[in-house]
Amino acid sequence: MADFHAIQVTCDAVMRLLQESYRPDLIEPALSLQFEVYATPDFKDHMVQGVSLFLYRVHVNATQRSPLVKDPAGSMRRQLLPLDLHFFVTAWAPRASLQHAILGWAMRLLEDNPVISSSLLNGVREDTFRADETVEVVSGQLTNEELMRIWDDLGTEYQLSVPYVARVVRIESLYELSEGGPVTRRQFEYGALKGA
Repeated sequence: MADFHAIQVTCDAVMRLLQESYRPDLIEPALSLQFEVYATPDFKDHMVQGVSLFLYRVHVNATQRSPLVKDPAGSMRRQLLPLDLHFFVTAWAPRASLQHAILGWAMRLLEDNPVISSSLLNGVREDTFRADETVEVVSGQLTNEELMRIWDDLGTEYQLSVPYVARVVRIESLYELSEGGPVTRRQFEYGALKGA
């Protein structure tokens, strides 16, 4: 049950996974790559070669809604907010063949590491996720039309990109429930009225 920094931390952790796994001799001798999380303005002045992650949608996962939860201290908290983070990974390079090689390597690495551990997640910002928490990264679904519409909105030329989903990022509430808490059980008693 992560805190509200979980969206930022998850995106940064995916880029850290790629960055820490890359060796300069892996794709082409002495090839250095950049690894960055992009916002819309970054596409106007993009990197020369590397990999970017662009978060284009955050969706509440309705199947993972949870009841009230206890935090490690034993206090009751409001239900968790389960999120799926939809992003795409873009390979940048001055040559098409190099762009293809970078993307192939990145996709293979994400396929080989579909679960991001709390140690990698918390390497970005300590104590955002609990030690037993993980986030799963799976391939996403975007039609060509949806992908092209996103690139049109970014105001730049299309670059080779692949959609992914980071699921389920559970954000816990900052608020404890009052000691009385919500009504969880009603009890009715039947019997004769006094004085009847």
